[in-house]
Order: sequence, then C-alpha cells, then structure tokens
Amino acid sequence: MRSGDAVTGRPSRRRVLALVAGGSVVALAGCLGGDEDVPDPISLDEGQSCENCDMQIEMHPGPVGQAFYLDDPPPTLPDDRDDGIAHFCSTWCTYMYVRENEEHDTAPAGIYTTDYSTVDYEIQEDAGTDVISAHLDREAFERAEELSYVVDSDVEGAMGASLIGFSDSDEADEFAEQYDGMVVEHDDITLEMVASL
Repeated sequence: MRSGDAVTGRPSRRRVLALVAGGSVVALAGCLGGDEDVPDPISLDEGQSCENCDMQIEMHPGPVGQAFYLDDPPPTLPDDRDDGIAHFCSTWCTYMYVRENEEHDTAPAGIYTTDYSTVDYEIQEDAGTDVISAHLDREAFERAEELSYVVDSDVEGAMGASLIGFSDSDEADEFAEQYDGMVVEHDDITLEMVASL
C-alpha cells in the first residue's frame, strides 16, 4: 500500500500538494504547443483503445484524452498509426503515458482532454463510488494547457482517480470544493503526482 490514508490507500492531500509544488520546479515548460500547428481533436467513440492500458475508451466513464505525436512518435504507438494520435481512456492514463515518454525525450505537439466547462456532465453512483460522465465528441475537448484540473477528489473516472479539467477556473474551484479535491494547472502535473493518485 502506498503511503497515504490507512483506510483507502489514497495519498494524503499533504503528499499530493508536495508533489505539485515539486513539479512546479521541474515542469517541462514549452514542451507543448510552441509554434507547431496541432490538428483539431478527434472523437473517441469509434472503438479506439487506450494506449496506456488497452481498455476500450467508449466503455468507461470519466475524462479522456488524446496526444498528437506529429514528428517523433513513441515506440509504444502502433506502427500503423499514421496520424500520430495516441488515445486514452482517462486523464490518468493520458498523463502517465505523456509524462513517461517526456522522460525519454519524446513530447507530443499537443494534448487534448475533456473540458467539463463545455459539456452537461453527470455524477452517478457506481458500486458505491461517484463517477463522472464521459464525453467523447471532438467538441468536448480542449488543449490541456488551457484547463485547470481537479485532482484527488471523491469523483472517479475509468481508472479510478481522475484529473477533471475545466476551462473555467471558477468551475474547477467549485467542483473541488463540492467534491473534496484540489485544483492544479497542466504544467504542475508530474509523473510522480499522477502515480500517487
């Protein structure tokens, strides 16, 4: 069991905050966006599987993501993926995959994740756990660096712990207050922080 809450096994808020603070120092500024044109997001409702865990994306709740590797795709991306798009069943998988590849000097040109400020989302109970609805249409996505993420909340997605993004930072703050989470920015999300969730 990871260090954290003895009952749930979740890391303490203090630990997550420490990881966020540490991540601010080593954030990979400028890895995303730059002057390179990134294609528009695609819909993820055509049977795509997650690059990180191989789960079929449309079969699960929660925020999802996609990363565009235009020039130098990671070796784990299938050879027949001519468009260079990596698909993810959750924001947890998105950031695990992207941050792990960045440690090997392979950064995407851009990342998109679900923007819950632009969709009518629902929170439902599933086996005693609150889960947030999935939104897979291309219009539901926004560039990751434009979103504020609620982490370590009581609301889960496909992989359990989720990073729930909002383009309206006030909405992120309200969600965090209601569901006992905290708000972080894209550049503060490190591999260590995601792994601790």
